This record gives sequence, structure tokens and C-alpha cells, in this order.
Amino acid sequence: MSLRIVRLANFVAPASGGLRTALRELGSGYLAAGHEPVLVVPGERATDRETEQGRVITLPGPLLPGTGGYRVLTDKRRVARLLESLAPDRLEVSDRTTLRWTGVWARRARVPAVMVSHETADGVLRTWGLSEGMARRAADALNIRTAHTYARVVCTTEFAEREFVRIGARNVVRAPLGVDLVGRHPGLRDREVRERYARADEVLLVMCSRLSVEKRPGTALDALEALLRRGERAVLVVAGDGPLRARLEQRARERRLPVTFLGHVADRALLGALQASADVCMAPGPAETFGLAALEAMACGTPVVASAVSALPEVVGSAGATAADSGDSFADAIRLLLGRPEAARREAARARAECFGWDTAVEAFLAAHDAVVESRPRLQEGVG
Repeated sequence: MSLRIVRLANFVAPASGGLRTALRELGSGYLAAGHEPVLVVPGERATDRETEQGRVITLPGPLLPGTGGYRVLTDKRRVARLLESLAPDRLEVSDRTTLRWTGVWARRARVPAVMVSHETADGVLRTWGLSEGMARRAADALNIRTAHTYARVVCTTEFAEREFVRIGARNVVRAPLGVDLVGRHPGLRDREVRERYARADEVLLVMCSRLSVEKRPGTALDALEALLRRGERAVLVVAGDGPLRARLEQRARERRLPVTFLGHVADRALLGALQASADVCMAPGPAETFGLAALEAMACGTPVVASAVSALPEVVGSAGATAADSGDSFADAIRLLLGRPEAARREAARARAECFGWDTAVEAFLAAHDAVVESRPRLQEGVG
């Protein structure tokens, strides 16, 4: 039976980002599986269009100051009227705070609803300066209300699931995200791209990340500085934008660090070539519950150093390395990876990424909706 799955999301980056990628890939998968996905997100103006990921509706939403372009759906009445007109069979919400009221709407309308946990509440609160104890108490209170509001909570990793297990929630299900194994592969490695940013005797480090507090992008600059102090020849390329960009650029200038800030890279072919041509990619965000950018790099055959307190250790496995939240620790992990034979470390990264195709993710999310997966072509085929 075909289901109309209405999906709501706030805090979607205007041009790129892990949430935008996940929404697109899951929507395309739902459509290919014979269902009717409808995505509702905030935008500059009202739009309604059919796309490869199904119907996408934008409602006007104000910009959040200091977030680098995030918008939110604030008009509850308008959103509620839209939901009533759409008459969803299932509701999927990718925001545990400002949209939590939709779980109550769904219960009254007798629509099964799930909330997707894209970040840990206590992790985000800690990155914003709360002590561990205060962050945990606030997160527990928020998560208790969330778990009671929705029929199910979807977590992408065991790491993301822990904060709900801690409060005794019994309606949590696991569904991983994925990576485009066709569009991201080691064959994207490009000598000209590499030579554009690094000399032959230099280590090319890359970070693909939103430049905001919760992502801790400054740790990548700390790691580069630590490597340079140790006599390593290394450079860093940062792909991504955000509210901390100006501050990071100033710091790189003042300390004369060899960092190239590319801003948002709209050309996905260039971004893939950059990820594939790097020696190591860094993912320093401590609140990541999956880490799509890191997984993309691994699909390109590039190992990743990730925050040891995020979900990334669970995702990268032995094909990458983890580090404490300091430049010296990240530098140690980078040197550890570079100490492995290049062919072996690149093959291991690709092999690990192949465990996370989008077809598996789509099936797991549809199972969370109690939706039948109809006969359809495979969404991903591995590319060597």
C-alpha cells in the first residue's frame, strides 16, 4: 500500500549540509519504493514543486540571526492547516525542539509520527557552554517530552540512541543513514586538484563542515598548528561556511597557518575530487550522531580522524582514527593514519563506507514507518 509520508524539517542549510542530503536521499528512496513523500521546509518564500525526491513545499520562515542562513517554520497555524490539507498517512519530523508540537497534532489526527534524532541534545548543549551535568539534565527533560510525544524516535546510531535509553524510552528504533557509493568513489582522486592546494611533499588535510560552534571547526586549525610545530609539512583546506568563518580566517592569518577557506562548494564534482585527493579528512564535531561528510570522504577512499566523543567512532570503525577534543590529539591521530601504507588505508576507508548504502537506510526508515518496501531497483551500486 502506497503511503503519503509528510516530512517536516527546520534548520536546513540553504545550500548543503548533512540534513539536506539525508532529506533528499530518503525522499528519493521513498518515492522509488512506491510511496508519496512530501517535504515541508522553511524558505524565503512559499513554493510548491515536484522534484526527484517527491513534492517539496517551502513556507516562509524567518532567518535565525548568527546561524549562517538557517530558517525556521514559526507559523504553527499555517503549518497545521497545511498538514490537514495534506492528510498524511505518516509524519516524519526532523526537529526535536521547535516542531515538537507536531507530534501532538499527529496524535490528535491519529497519524503515526516519528521524530528523527539528528543530534544529541546534551552534546549540542555542551558545545554551547553548558556544564555536563546541566546539559544532561536539560537533555533528559527534553527527551522525555519528545519520547512521549511521538509514536517512535528514530536514531541513526547507538551513540544517538543512548540518551533515550538513559531515560527509559521504549519507542526508540535504529535506522542508519547512508552515502552515495556511486557519486563518491576513489576514482575521483585528481592530481590537478591536489596540486592546486598542496605540494608533493605536503600532507593535504581537508575538513568539510559547517563553520558553527557545535561543529568545533577550530580543532582542525589546532591540529594543523600542532603538526607544523612538530616539523610536519601540512596544509588544510576547509570546505564549508558558517558564522565562525570570519573568526577562523582571522586566526589563520594571525598565526600564518596554511589554510584555504573555500566557503560553500556548490560543485559536487569538485567537492568529491577534493575529498578523494586529500590524505586525511577531519570531523571534529563532538555532537555528531552520524557524520555524512566523513562517510563521503571514506567512500572516496580517504580515511577520517573524528571526535572520540561523537558517533563517528561507531561509523568509521578501524578504517579511521579517533581523537580527544584537542589539536594535539587530532595531530597524533593524523600521524597514526599516515603511518599506515597508503593503499591499505585507502582501501579500508572505501570498504567501510560500502557498509552504508542508501538502500539499506531507506528500508530501515520505511520499517520505522511500518511501510511496505515494494519491488524497486537498487539505489546504490558500489564503484571501485
